[in-house]
Amino acid sequence: MLSAGYMAKRLSKRPDWLHAANVTDVYSVSGCISEDFADYIPYWKHNGYWFFDAPAIINTLAREHSINIEGTSMFYYEAYEKEFDGENWLSFAPEASFPTNVVPPLNKQLEGFDVVNFTGRSSAECSPLSCNSLAEKIATNAHCLLASLEEAIMHINSGAFDDSEPPPFRIFAVYSVGDWP
Repeated sequence: MLSAGYMAKRLSKRPDWLHAANVTDVYSVSGCISEDFADYIPYWKHNGYWFFDAPAIINTLAREHSINIEGTSMFYYEAYEKEFDGENWLSFAPEASFPTNVVPPLNKQLEGFDVVNFTGRSSAECSPLSCNSLAEKIATNAHCLLASLEEAIMHINSGAFDDSEPPPFRIFAVYSVGDWP
């Protein structure tokens, strides 16, 4: 797994339209339901995975631009080394024009695994488990995440994500990080 970085998110409870009774909230990597702390891309402080190398960078960005981060939760992401293009598993790398020097957290708790599409090959687009209601057909945990990397790969290989969003799909381990903000 590759250290991809951090994101502060405004967590959302399960939307009424998502009929997956076991899901209580959404820890997805995408910002479609549980939104990122801000529209951060125009500040150009993210790394090559389009996340942040350390929580301190998010804190500084919020302070410098009067962004309210009160009530956000901090997540740390690790990416599986390959992405699925619809037919094959291929290697991918962070955008080389952005420095990427992720400082892994000292304390983290694995919450599960998310599958996210990246047609623009930059920031996370959609998490089909939540965005496309695939959690109604695929068993997830209470945070709308899969239990393991192997399970995520198996569901992708079986075609479970074929009619959701366009590929490529990337798999992320989602960790919660305490002591934030």
